[in-house]
Amino acid sequence: MGLVSYVKEEIAVIRERDPAIKSNMEVFLYPTFHAILRYRLAHKLYKKGHYFWARWISQKTARKTGIEIHPGATIGKGLFIDHGTGVVIGETAILGDNVTLYQGVTLGGTGKEHGKRHPTLEDNVMVSAGAKILGSFTIGENTKIGAGSVVLGPVPANCTVVGVPGRIVKKDNVRIPRSDLDQVNLPDPVLDAIQELREENRRLQEELKALKEVMKQK
Repeated sequence: MGLVSYVKEEIAVIRERDPAIKSNMEVFLYPTFHAILRYRLAHKLYKKGHYFWARWISQKTARKTGIEIHPGATIGKGLFIDHGTGVVIGETAILGDNVTLYQGVTLGGTGKEHGKRHPTLEDNVMVSAGAKILGSFTIGENTKIGAGSVVLGPVPANCTVVGVPGRIVKKDNVRIPRSDLDQVNLPDPVLDAIQELREENRRLQEELKALKEVMKQK
């Protein structure tokens, strides 16, 4: 695909998914537009073994747009990065078609793997602001990752994931019945431990009081 085709494709993708864009000319001001086009060029150089120049383009693009896409990443058609500051896509990440990423998303590794170190996102995956997906595993198609989630393992298709660590709350549009998935009243393990200690102390106090009463009667 030539440069003109890439430009037309990216204009169509951005206008379709961002209602704030009112004209084609505005797209040229969009950081995502420049980041993705420059990634395409850097990726071609990377595949040809021109690693220095590929990284030079990607690092220059990261400084200018705040979006860091390693030239070794494999990205399908229709990638959309909305307000992309802080987005990081690792070298061995694989993205399918029509993937949507919001600001602060990281598709990274755990630092303990070799070879394929970064996640695979299948078609139509949406990753909300600030979410982190770390490791070499697959996020199934049509899956949504909630804002601020940290995903450390594979997720099947057609799921919704929230929390730290990420937990599946919906699959095939059916809510997963788990009591610890309330995103407003999240569990607090420290507070739970304190409450357990208080309850145990209360029981000990009652037992001690009863023991004292027995001793008085004797």
